[in-house]
This record gives sequence, structure tokens and C-alpha cells, in this order.
Amino acid sequence: MRAIFILYLFVHFNGISQEITVEKIWKNYEFYPKSVEGFKSMNDGEHYTRPTSDLSIYKYKILDPTDKGELLMDGRLMTYNGAQITYDDYEFNSDETKILLLTNMESIYRRSFQAYYFLFDLKTKKLQPLDEINQPQTLAEYSPDGKLVSYIHGNDLFVKNLETGKVSKLTKDGKRNKIINGTTDWVYEEEFSITKAYGWSPDSKMIAFLRFDERDVKEFSMEMYGELYPDSYKYKYPKAGEDNSKVSAHVVNIKTGKISNLDLGPYEYIPRLNWSSTANQLILQTMNRHQSELNYHLYDFSSSKPIYKLIYQEKSKTYIDVDDNLLILKDGKTILRTSEMDGFKHIYKLGFDGSNVQITKGNWDVIDFLGIDENTATIYYSSAEQSAIQKSTYSILLDGTNKTELTLDKGYNEADFLTGMKYFIRNYSNGNQPTVYSLCKNDGTKIRDLETNEELKTKLKNYQLSKKEFLTIDANGVKLNAWIIKPTNFDPTKKYPVYMTVYGGPGHNEVLDSWDGTDFMYHQLLAQKGYIVFSVDPRGTMYRGEAFKKSTYLQLGKLEIEDVINTAKELQKLSFVDPSRIGIMGWSYGGFMSSLAITKGADVFKMAIAVAPVTNWRYYDNIYTERFMRTPKENEDGYDRNSPINYVDKIKGKYLLIHGSADDNVHYQNTMEMISAMVKANKQFDLFIYPNKNHGIYGGNTRNHLFQMMLDYTLKNL
Repeated sequence: MRAIFILYLFVHFNGISQEITVEKIWKNYEFYPKSVEGFKSMNDGEHYTRPTSDLSIYKYKILDPTDKGELLMDGRLMTYNGAQITYDDYEFNSDETKILLLTNMESIYRRSFQAYYFLFDLKTKKLQPLDEINQPQTLAEYSPDGKLVSYIHGNDLFVKNLETGKVSKLTKDGKRNKIINGTTDWVYEEEFSITKAYGWSPDSKMIAFLRFDERDVKEFSMEMYGELYPDSYKYKYPKAGEDNSKVSAHVVNIKTGKISNLDLGPYEYIPRLNWSSTANQLILQTMNRHQSELNYHLYDFSSSKPIYKLIYQEKSKTYIDVDDNLLILKDGKTILRTSEMDGFKHIYKLGFDGSNVQITKGNWDVIDFLGIDENTATIYYSSAEQSAIQKSTYSILLDGTNKTELTLDKGYNEADFLTGMKYFIRNYSNGNQPTVYSLCKNDGTKIRDLETNEELKTKLKNYQLSKKEFLTIDANGVKLNAWIIKPTNFDPTKKYPVYMTVYGGPGHNEVLDSWDGTDFMYHQLLAQKGYIVFSVDPRGTMYRGEAFKKSTYLQLGKLEIEDVINTAKELQKLSFVDPSRIGIMGWSYGGFMSSLAITKGADVFKMAIAVAPVTNWRYYDNIYTERFMRTPKENEDGYDRNSPINYVDKIKGKYLLIHGSADDNVHYQNTMEMISAMVKANKQFDLFIYPNKNHGIYGGNTRNHLFQMMLDYTLKNL
């Protein structure tokens, strides 16, 4: 015992840190930060609700941290047929007299799910299932007047009358892999980030919805292992150049059940559907196949006869990004939206009369439109005005004056405004500090901290962590944002191997001054093992304006890999870098980049790990791929010139391919075709397949196994 105590004193007072392991990161989850969950704002803007450990829901005063709360729902009494009900999430109806409970949620793809919903009336304390037949539903919500609940089952749209209990089936042709009503097909979910394809009119008399006819879309099949005979899972997946679902817009009258078609002229996609919050005005957005034209269609149902008008059209020489930055103002004649039409992403006020006024201006990008307080004509938004690697929150008046920065700490600031726009929850971190959640007034003044993650910060002090440093690197004349983590006990007189981690694709940056959680700890583990860890955002990435982001148009992979290779060459020049020991790892688009690095950059990179890589854009979905590349028929050179499959003869170093066999996003086909090309070229490589795992490759011990394998491979080959 005395010896153990002396050892403890030696370790404690001599600053010997604990060792980071893959198991601590991915099996024990010792470095997961806490968050603020279940925090829901109430209509009055002065109260919020949160569930307790026994699943009761309490109502609290926002400005009173000592408030013990008012019990709205006693979780201990939530039983049905003798069984305790546990829920994954909950939602109120519009007047906050009823609660919708989501139970037994089960993921389908990245965003879609099915669940069993229960309805709880706060006045009568009655609990009832949404569907008595005990069949799963999705996307349930109360009508604005709280008298009805809509939901999707079996690709059809249903409505339940809460007074009579009657369930009405509004659409009747839904069938898997054929017709979808009210929700979306796979490619819309993945690439337009939308699963809910219906919405209630403000007067609760109509529902607008999208209908997907996917009968002409080709099926993709995946083998699912575990039984004596593997099961084949088939779903509709339109690859580049192939047929899409035929999508149409409709409105159904709840009382009569009559469905009306909405004529929108020629289009390929309907990526968004939005009702006004106050008037029966519906805006639908349509795009052409190249996604270079965006149209705003207005249907006004305020009178007995609907009025249609095309209120705006925007065109681009490349493509237009679709997002959720759209709000119909209460005046019934104006919307707020974002656009890159001046070369940077900014907020515009668009009138139904065709007027278009720019509100924010400057050589920086708006990131999120956070909302508007129409009483004070104040808009709230976040932007990369400080730097492409940082995010700050601002307010500005509707006329473009009085711009004010609300979050002054440099790093990454997320803001979630509560109902009424009086307060927001601030989520702040930087590259070396875990997330802190605070409740703030709308002028940025902090009211109190909600979660500081002090427990995690204290734990991290027991480990000798290297600081993540941010820098700009000149890669053959191109200025690129990057970060570096140097080895523990770094000695500039020594030479170290470099482990590069990249993504490099449009829509996502790796170089952000924000807490990177488990990835940060894995990179610290590598630093403890004596590696320099380095990341760079090449051309084509975000928050540096339209020209930088869209410079890769029609040639995905060309400029990006040039930037990555040139960055590696700059690293080779550093006195403390071993130029013969540079490796690279990437996942998804990053796997595409690491595969190009070990082929096109074979003279620079000693090792590459590619997880779930795209190896030829012909194998990927059409909405994403054609947005940047057009179709293979229109752009054969762009598809072939930058496909790593066509450069496998150049491979010299060690190459590890990893894929999930049930990856519905980047199909296992990509890896199989890469294997065929390498076998044909007589190139040796390493391969690992995770049975039945999707693009995320997780579940059970999977992530622990994956990262231990990548660590072992790196230690052996770099």
C-alpha cells in the first residue's frame, strides 16, 4: 500500500499524464461532452420545459435559475396497457395543451425514422396511442388548431381527429419503392436534407404535400448477413445521369378529402415547401436538373379561388445551394432568404412584387439565418465575418443598419433563439476547449451558464494534450486554412512523421476553431505516439465566398488534390518533418481524397487510409454529383480524369480500404470497383469490410475496432 501511495505522489506531483487509448475514446466514451437536451421554449418566450430523469416534464421560468418548476406531465404515470411509456422526444401543439410523445424511434437512413407516437392531453391527463393498430408512423404533428394530428404510414398521409378518434387516409396509392406521399425518397433526404414533405395550412383546413413517383428509378441492392441465407435489401437510388423520381405538389382539403394538383411549370426538383405562419400562403421552390435555376412559386389560398404567381427566379453559371434560410414575414408580401448572387452568401428581402433588397453586405459569408423579431425589425444571423474558421452571432435591422456582434469570444458560436426572440442558448467552443452552453439575452448578454463541461475539462487536465494551432499555408500560391497538432514533448531539432486528415469536399470544412470531440482526442493519441497531425481545407470548401467554393465545378477532385499534394510538399520542407513519412486518412469525400493522394500523389504519400470512399463519381447519387459535375454524358472528362480508379498504376505506398457492406450512401460498389482496378494493375493493398454497417460504421464495438485498426496500421506503416 505504501508503495502505491508513493507512486501516486510521484505521478501527481511530477506531472506524468495519463495515456489516451482508443478504448477510452470509442468504447468507454470517456471524453464525451455533456449537452443541454430537452430544452424547449414555450410560446410566451419567458418559460421553457425540460424532462427529468423519470421522464416527467416540468415548466420553468427562463430568468429564474432557482425555479423548482411546474409539473406538466408526470412520467411515472405514463403507462399504457400496463407498460411504462418511455419517450425519445416530445412536442407541444400550438396552444400547449397537448403533448406528442415519440417512442421506440428507429432510424431508417441518415435523417428518416419510424416511431410509435402517443398523445397526452395536459387538461384531461389522458394518454392514448396515435394509432390503435400498433403500426409505426413517422413525421407526426398537431394541426395548428390542435384538433387533428397528421402522420405518415406506409408512404401514405393520414389525419386523426382528436375529438372523434376517427382516422382518415388522405392518400391511397403509397407503396414502397413505387409511390411516396408526404415524405421523401432516399436522394432528397440525403442531398436536400428533407424528410418532411408536407405541411399544414395556418387555418388547419389543408395540407400541402409532395408526391414521389419512383417507379422508374433503378433499384440498388445490399446483402444483409447474419442468417443462413443473406437477405437482399433493395431501395431506389438514382446514380449520376439516371432517372429521378417524378415529384409533384398537391393540396388536400381535410374536410372533403379532395386532392388538387399544383401546377409549377417545368422543373426537375421541388426541394422546399413552406407555409406562412399567419396567412394561407404557400411557397414552393423548384429547380432544374443542373440545379442552376431556382424558382419561387407563390400559391395564395386566402380567398375562395387560389391565386398563383411566380415571384422570383435566380440563375447561376454553376449551381445554387438550397438551404432552410427562408422565412415568410407577417406582412404577407415579403420573405427573407439567403443568396450568393453578389459572390458571398448574404440575406435578402424578397417582395412578392419581385423586389429584392440586400440586407447584409461584405466579403464574408452568412452561415445561418437565425430568425427575426418583427416587433423590432431585428434580424439575427451567424456568419464567418471574422474568419472562415470561426463563427459569430450578429443582429441587424431589417433596413441593413445597426449591425451588432452578439458573441465576442473568438471560436465557434452557435445560437438557438427561443420563441419570441428575447433569448437564445449559446453553444460556444474553440479548437482546444469543450463546449459551454449559456442562456443569453438577445443583445448577447449572458444570463447564466447551463452547462460548462467542467467535469470533462478537469479530466483533460490529467492528459498531456498538445495545442491545436491554426495557420495559413501557401500551397503553390493558394492560401489555405489549416491546423496542426504537434507531438507531445515536441522537439524542433527532431524529425517527425505527418498524419494528414482531410475531407476536402463542398459543404463541409475540417479546419474550424471548434471542439472536435472524439476526433480531437484520437489526434491527441497520435500526437502522444510521436506524429504531427495536420489538416487543410482545399479549394472547394466553405465560407470563403462563391468563387473559392465553386472553383471545383465540373472537375471534382482536381484542384482539391492539387492543394493537398502541394500542402504535403510544403510540409516536407519543414526542418522538423520527415519528408519520407507523410500519410493521409479520409472518410467519404475524404476517402476519395486519400485515394487520389496515394495514386496521383504517390511520390509524396507513404500511406493512405480510405474509409467509405467514392472512387468514381459515376457510382454516386445524381442530386449531389450533378450539382457539381453535371451528368456523365455531358462531362465524361470531368468524371474520368479525377477518378482514383484510373490511376491505380501509380500506387507505391501502403493503402488501406475500409467500407461498410450496407453503406446506403457511398455504396460498397466503390470499394469493389477500386479492388478490381488494383488487381488488374497487380497492385497490393489492404482491405477491411464491416458487415451490415452503413456509411457511419458504428454500433456495438465497431468504432472501437475501426480506430484501433487504423491506429495499428498507422504505427506499422508510417
